[in-house]
Amino acid sequence: MNSEATPGRERLIEQFKADGLNVMFGNPGTVEQGFLDAVDAAEDFHYVLALQETVAAGIADGYARATGGAALLQLHSGVGLGNGIGMLYQSLRGHTPLVVVAGDAGVRYDAMDAQMASDLVAMAKPVTKYATRVTDRHSVLRTVRRAVKIALTPPRGPVFVALPMDVLDELNSEPVLPTAVPFTDVAPSPASVGRAAELLASAERPVVLVGDGVSLSGAQRELVAVAELLGADVYEVDSSEVNIAASHPLRRGQTGHMFGPHSRELVADADGVLIVGTYVFPEVFPELESPFRAGAKVVHIDLNAYEIAKNHPVDLGLAADPKQALRALAGVLERLLSPQRRAAAAARLDARTRERALSAKGGEAEQDGTPMAVFLRTLAERTGGDLIVFDEALTTSPLVTRYLPPERPGDYHLTRGGSLGVGFPGAVGAKLARPDRLVVGFAGDGGSMYTYQALWTAVRHGIDAKFVVCNNRKYRLLDDNIAQYWRERDIPQHDFPGSFDLSHPEIDFAGLARALGAGGARVEKPDEAVAAVGRMLDHPGPYLVDIQI
Repeated sequence: MNSEATPGRERLIEQFKADGLNVMFGNPGTVEQGFLDAVDAAEDFHYVLALQETVAAGIADGYARATGGAALLQLHSGVGLGNGIGMLYQSLRGHTPLVVVAGDAGVRYDAMDAQMASDLVAMAKPVTKYATRVTDRHSVLRTVRRAVKIALTPPRGPVFVALPMDVLDELNSEPVLPTAVPFTDVAPSPASVGRAAELLASAERPVVLVGDGVSLSGAQRELVAVAELLGADVYEVDSSEVNIAASHPLRRGQTGHMFGPHSRELVADADGVLIVGTYVFPEVFPELESPFRAGAKVVHIDLNAYEIAKNHPVDLGLAADPKQALRALAGVLERLLSPQRRAAAAARLDARTRERALSAKGGEAEQDGTPMAVFLRTLAERTGGDLIVFDEALTTSPLVTRYLPPERPGDYHLTRGGSLGVGFPGAVGAKLARPDRLVVGFAGDGGSMYTYQALWTAVRHGIDAKFVVCNNRKYRLLDDNIAQYWRERDIPQHDFPGSFDLSHPEIDFAGLARALGAGGARVEKPDEAVAAVGRMLDHPGPYLVDIQI
């Protein structure tokens, strides 16, 4: 690479391009104006404009999840970073590798405590894996490469670099080099795998708990092999990707994210527990005591060593790549399991297979005629299930996954992190990453309004994503949660708080979509749902369907 000095703002763009980061999501500001001017002039480098930083961060998150790589996000100084913090928390909890940059007026003005002055690094630290500020023109690219490496090294996560205007304006002669990201497909030692197999092989009621570390490692096939050898139920814990196909008979669904007793009930009888690629447990109100039965053997495999035994003791922790570890574990179990244990595991698998078949037969007999069910059933029939779903439907999510089950890696992304507003920008990012695929984002009426401006970005940049509002005119999840709160405290049931209600004034979601340049329709009756699917799929561009629940 030519070492002739050029302004740092231009050299920075070349560094991003060297790392394959040729799309930047953001919202502009004055202290970034020189950098953004250079962005506008750069070849093969594209700026995707959002109307607010939360939306930009959500689109970047969706793009990174759909590509499996990093995404570049630009925020405007302290005020823009403040707007994006809630969405960055989602990325931190979900381990999305975002490379976040923000400008400030300049190092020369630090002593002035002027307008918009703020400690950007301190603001970013709680919601990023790494946060720093460049203060020397000779270390701009070196610092960015370090941030990219940290973002992409498991446990992945967002990183932040503050870029003062005067540092980027200075001449820079640093070499432009691709970032060296270490390979982490490390296998555990044979002795440790043998010990794990010994702990699990004798289990009569085994359970496997998995999270997105499985998906990141591409270990779905290896996970299934181990689960079938053990005849173990598989529960997804901190899970927002496809870690095991929804149709597999051993998959038992999610442990939940709100109440610890729910997770405890699912694992209370297990005498052998294998945890892979997740933290245990992620509820808002977790169990303080170990949810596992006394004497249960617990093995935890994860590249994120911090999560192993973080909350509850384990018998064996393996800091290793899930794919490599599960493959080795399956090999040892093949040799170690006795004929009797194999027969018992096969019987458990057969029982779950028969249960699944009976449940499917019952589901066929029981046709849901609500507008949402008719819409989803029609969408599944029209597409053959060949679409990418970005799911922030929350209380409607069980219905979404009933008709559009998460089967293939990359075809389903679930909200994560606990705050609202992910569904619509996530779908925009996923469609930009996968323009060849149909992408449909689902969100509740409450969640959609956090980031509705994402539709404008989709229209502006020709991103043909589709959107569905699951409209129950309330924050329904809060109704469900406070109902449990009342039950736990013997509080008589009464009217839900008025702050949970969104019914007045009524929001015209289809009208809002049209105002932002997208197509839109409202569905109130089941017979309207079929036509709405056709209009949505046939519309050339972003389209939203508001379905009344």
